[in-house]
Amino acid sequence: MAPLKLIVGNKAYSSWSLRAWLGVAVTGADFEEVVVALDHADTHERILSQSPSGKVPALHIDGVVVWESLAILEVLAERFPAAGLLPEEWEARAVARAVAAEMHAGFAPLRRDMPMDLKRMRHGEGKTPDALADVRRVTEIWCDCRRRFGADGPFLLGGFTLADAMYAPVVTRFHTYGVTLDPVSQAYCTAIEELAAMKTWRHAAVAEPWTLERP
Repeated sequence: MAPLKLIVGNKAYSSWSLRAWLGVAVTGADFEEVVVALDHADTHERILSQSPSGKVPALHIDGVVVWESLAILEVLAERFPAAGLLPEEWEARAVARAVAAEMHAGFAPLRRDMPMDLKRMRHGEGKTPDALADVRRVTEIWCDCRRRFGADGPFLLGGFTLADAMYAPVVTRFHTYGVTLDPVSQAYCTAIEELAAMKTWRHAAVAEPWTLERP
């Protein structure tokens, strides 16, 4: 297999890029990373040269371009089954897909009111009633997954899966905005933050030269 190439946006702000990047990182495969700074005059043109949607992330794999985060994770799960991005047991696999799809399609108030920002702490901001309703649903998902499937590891389905990649940006949001969590959800957030790939991403995000006032 030829080396992979992943196109991402600013690591401090691009939550969708983080999802795909974690998926690639946990496979252990060699990959080329291309970071495109967002909100610049040439941003759309630069991304469009690598992604037909004009958006990040986009994965180049064996001559094929996959331009959507959840699709990228599914492709990686197929091509690198040993990485465990999808659980082996069918019920856990079904739940992983369901909660990943719910994250993909929903939680608009949380995205709007608590955008990902790894550059600064924003305690006291973003806690609108709608965003907090989303927080309650997220933590409900986390606690249910941990109770049913979490015996074999610290992540939602035990080992790290595509579901965890989808919720990793939410973990950063809860940290940035100082969201108070139940013990199970807090322990899950700690597990995500302690993941080696997550530490690598955060370190790179803080070191980036670009800063947006409002992501």
